[in-house]
Amino acid sequence: MKRIIALALIALLLPLAACAQEGLKKVYDESVDQNVQIDQAVKKAKAESKFVVCQVGGNWCPWCLKFADFIAKDADISKLIADNFVYIHVDYSPRSFKNDSARKQRSEKMMKRLGNPGRFGFPVFVVLDEGGKVLHIQDSSFLEEGQGYSKEKVSRFFENWTPEAVK
Repeated sequence: MKRIIALALIALLLPLAACAQEGLKKVYDESVDQNVQIDQAVKKAKAESKFVVCQVGGNWCPWCLKFADFIAKDADISKLIADNFVYIHVDYSPRSFKNDSARKQRSEKMMKRLGNPGRFGFPVFVVLDEGGKVLHIQDSSFLEEGQGYSKEKVSRFFENWTPEAVK
């Protein structure tokens, strides 16, 4: 019996240890009102003649954290983003809805505002123009390569949605 319990504990703890070893930084602020966050990003984008990219997901999503880590560590992609976009991590954490109906309502309003991008899975990227209009929703699976992301595919995505490329 002790052996079964030990094996069960190992099976439960192994995925947690794998995530901890990767050391991926949590980038989603679960305490903010996402709609206010988007409004502030749009205001900043307008002032800087940029677009907004909303990376919708959550700290619960390993692929979301992998993408944030990927773009932070790649100098070329980081520069491309900084030059053309106001980039925000927009939290969508359905597990928290059970105990917080106000959060659920804010999240549902945000998802509707962004064109219901959750249908593509997470992370999902929503490009907004300087007025806050949805220009494009990007399914992140098309940016993947192996167990990570493709620099070529990610760069192409961002390059094709810069203000200059769109205009």
